[in-house]
Formats: sequence, structure tokens, C-alpha cells
Amino acid sequence: MPKKTVILGIESSCDETAAALVTDQGDLPKILSNVVSSQVEVHKNWGGVVPELAARAHLEKIDIITKKALEKSKLKLLDIDAIAVTAGPGLVVCLSVGLSFAKSLSITLKKPLIAVNHLEGHAFSPKFVSKISFPYLLLLISGGHTQYLSVDGLGNYKRLGTTIDDALGEAYDKTAKLLGVGFPGGPEIEKLAKFGNEKRFVLPKPIINKGGCNLSFAGLKTAILRLKKQIKTKQDKFDMAASFQKTIEEILYKKTKVAFKEFKRERRSLSTFVVAGGVASNKCLRKMFLRISKEEKVKILFPPFDLCSDNAAMIALVGLEKYKKKKFDKLDFSVKPRWQLDDNARFMKGSGLIL
Repeated sequence: MPKKTVILGIESSCDETAAALVTDQGDLPKILSNVVSSQVEVHKNWGGVVPELAARAHLEKIDIITKKALEKSKLKLLDIDAIAVTAGPGLVVCLSVGLSFAKSLSITLKKPLIAVNHLEGHAFSPKFVSKISFPYLLLLISGGHTQYLSVDGLGNYKRLGTTIDDALGEAYDKTAKLLGVGFPGGPEIEKLAKFGNEKRFVLPKPIINKGGCNLSFAGLKTAILRLKKQIKTKQDKFDMAASFQKTIEEILYKKTKVAFKEFKRERRSLSTFVVAGGVASNKCLRKMFLRISKEEKVKILFPPFDLCSDNAAMIALVGLEKYKKKKFDKLDFSVKPRWQLDDNARFMKGSGLIL
């Protein structure tokens, strides 16, 4: 019986230090271990991620987390076939910690190095629970990215739409900060919204009826800042959180419908819709996306809740796919802080897209 391929994944693109071991087993890949060290406590007083503090925490934890992942998998370093590591996009100082660590392992063990695009990890993460046929429509929603992409295979993407300013997760974090609640903002806003009146505050829906499936969220923060004087009680906070959540749902409902049309215009048909990234764990948004999938008669896939946020299992999974195709990288590979999935798409965030 041939030996199963085992990939060690390393993730340090932002504020999670993670290591995982993944192997190929039958139709679906198997996670042997997946260890994540969160830095929420490090950054919560700042209301956002401080790059220097994040990098220092990665340096302190990366060796420990990797050893824990190996212990949980009951494997040794010599058992792995390759090291997959996030090389971008992300914070340069954070990416550098993970990539340097992975390179040292590659040299010491004489095993291949596989540089992975963090976003591709999210794109492939539902493969842990279901087979996915290409092409499919992907909505990637996280703290740093919000975009619709047509996925034709490993390394083959076409961007259909993206945020022209803030990412969705960033909008949640900024709103949470204005309301004086914890970091990260997404889970906190979702908790508060359960007790609020979603019709209390009328918030803007930027470029809702133009710009194709491009999105904009920066105007929401400005609107909430103007309304801040009206937020005096706990109930006011609940109502604002509910109004914000409802506004996001309405924006994504409309823009996802447009993305479906654009995908079908190019592909004639759409069979699978994947929603991935940290914000994909939002239960209200999941419910709304499920409604769209029923209306459009399209199969919808989400990653498991514990694989929505940053993790190394999804990095190891992409590493496994690349290993099968012998797509290895040289040791002089550098971090790519703005590494896009679609190489032909221009960088959009903050560029002020003319619509």
C-alpha cells in the first residue's frame, strides 16, 4: 500500500499563528491536526491588529505551535512530504516570520517548499467537507478582502467584483469600535444584533445599483459616526448593530444576484456557489446566502465554522493540491503582501474606482 502524502501547513499572515498536518484520504482530504494560537488578547485594546506586536507573537509561538500540531497528529517531522506556507497576501512582518520558519524546515529536512496564497486557502477550504467541481463562483469575505471570483481550478481565477474601499470584516471591526464593543467586531456585532430593531437606523448602501458586483462599505462607517450622538443606551447599541447587520445582508443579497448573472453570462450556467473567509461564519449571512441558493437553484458550500477564520489546515490543503502537480517553490521566494488570486486584475482597495 503506497504511503499517503502528508503536508505541514504554516500560517502567519496576520494575527493567528497556526500549524496543521493534512493528508489525502479517499475522496476528501483529512486533517490530522490543526492548531491555532489567536492574538485577540494582544490586540483587543488597540481595536485592530498592530503589525509589530503580531510579528513578535508569531516569533514567540511558531515553533511551539508546530510542535503541538505534530504531537496531535502523532507524526514526526521526518514523516512529512512538504512544507506549505502562506506567502501572501498579508502583513509583511508577519508573513516573513512564517516563510523564514518554513524555509529553515525545508533546508533542514530536504523537503519541498510550497508557497501558498492565503486567499486560495480560503477558496479551497470547503473541500474538507465536500467535493467541488470547477468552475464555481466564490465569494471571499474576510477582514482584509471582499471579492467575487470565478474559480476554474488551482491557480486559475477571474475576479468579477471586489470592494473599492473597506473589506467587509474591516467594516464590522470599525463599526464595533464606534459602538465601543470588543475586537474582532464581527462576532460582537452579530451578538448585539439579536436584541435590536433592524429598522431603527437607516444606513446607506453605497453603489448598490451600479458598479456591477463591486462593493463599497466605507460610507457605512461615516454614517454611523454621524449617528453616534443618538447612541446613548444599550438598546441604542443593539438597534444600531441590528440595522448594520440588516444593511450588510441587503447589500450582499443584491450584489450576489448580480454576480450570479455575470458568472452565467460568461459560463452559461452556475452549479456551485462557495462562500468562504472569516465573515462566512456569520450565521445571519449564511441564512441569507442559503435563501439565494434556493432561489437560484444552486448548490452552496461553506467551510466548517472552525475553518472560516485563518488556519493552517487550508494552507496545507492547497499545499497538497500543489504537491500532486509538483508545483514547488525555490528558497529565494519572497513574501507577497498584495498577492492577488487574479493576476490580471488591478489592485482596487482605496483606488477610487470610477463607476
